[in-house]
Amino acid sequence: MRIAMIDPSLFTLPYDRALAVGLGQTGHQVTLHGRRAEAADGDPGDVRPLGDFYRIAGSRLLRRAPRKLRLAAKGVDHAWSMLRLLRRLRQNRPDVIHFQWLALPVLDGRFLPALRRIAPLILTVHDTNPFNGDPAARVQNIGFAAALGGFDQLIVHTQQGQDRLRSRGLASDRITVLPHGPLTEASPAPLPSDRNDVAETIFLLFGKIKPYKGLDLLIEAFAQMPPALRARARIRVVGKPYMDLAPIHSLAERLGVADRLTIEAGFVSDADVPALFGPGTVAVFPYREIEASGVLALATGFGCPIIASRLGSFAETVIDGEHGHLVESGDVPALATAMAHMVEDPAFAVRCSEAVRSAAEAAQGWDEIAQRTARVYDTALARRRRELQEAGASRSERKNLPFRHRETT
Repeated sequence: MRIAMIDPSLFTLPYDRALAVGLGQTGHQVTLHGRRAEAADGDPGDVRPLGDFYRIAGSRLLRRAPRKLRLAAKGVDHAWSMLRLLRRLRQNRPDVIHFQWLALPVLDGRFLPALRRIAPLILTVHDTNPFNGDPAARVQNIGFAAALGGFDQLIVHTQQGQDRLRSRGLASDRITVLPHGPLTEASPAPLPSDRNDVAETIFLLFGKIKPYKGLDLLIEAFAQMPPALRARARIRVVGKPYMDLAPIHSLAERLGVADRLTIEAGFVSDADVPALFGPGTVAVFPYREIEASGVLALATGFGCPIIASRLGSFAETVIDGEHGHLVESGDVPALATAMAHMVEDPAFAVRCSEAVRSAAEAAQGWDEIAQRTARVYDTALARRRRELQEAGASRSERKNLPFRHRETT
């Protein structure tokens, strides 16, 4: 089966690559359509985006332009990019078109009927609350709900996601729950027999720094820990900021914990990621909103203890008291208690590490996820055939559609 995978801004490039490789190993051919990958995206390996999105908006000249101008240019460029995609797919005639993201739903929705005439449409809804409710992304929310109805099948990563889509009136038989696979094949560093030899416990918040991730809540919780435990711990924030960090620094200063906060704002190469999750590190996710988390997949792959909000994939994969702690979103005292426990009881942290590692080893790999994804494609193709038959499509019309379909196992 020939699959066109669409991720215009490469929001989930590691996921795209892993799924594409898994599909390729089961005999399918995947072409990734998105902006050109840069050095900061890591090595795309065998799955290289065609670079057919944002050829103008991605230019160095526009990168230096004011933000409003850049966003306006990107919107216009997105329209041209979608036209380019439509022309390319009409020529290539893939069997399935699989969107990973709707970058601009109000515009993308207008292209879906034409794309659907080429092949069935699949969408992985990584965030059923688009961009986790980020106010800065309100334009990207327009038209999202309406666009969902233009797809043959929808994929979500959690039961929460399925329930949310059902509440929007979307049919259950068009929604499939598939887990978010591991994002690292590296072996975690050997765990120490206990953590008494670890000088500090590092509470790591890794990834894009955005308001919904609750960095302010993390700092407030850290400040509520007993002083003796704070002296044995540190907050480490690593990632590219998408928010003003000045209020964060002011908050840390006001609460008297600025000396225990380190923010490393910028890109981290794939080669440097394993060192972030070494012994003594606890991955923290004090999120206000989430569906599924690629960083959680990374942390579990490295056998890292977890403290997370009881939301989405955290609630459905992290076992409270076994893999770490789950707390209610926004409950700062509970978060402080969970953090204090990790510092105060090194043996508990080690047990969590071992349990997380075991869970990661038992989780579904990309080969199984790819096979299950291919079955979603089969379902979409079979449904399309039935629709054509029910609509009384002529044999010649069916012959011209790109349904070179074979059953997958």
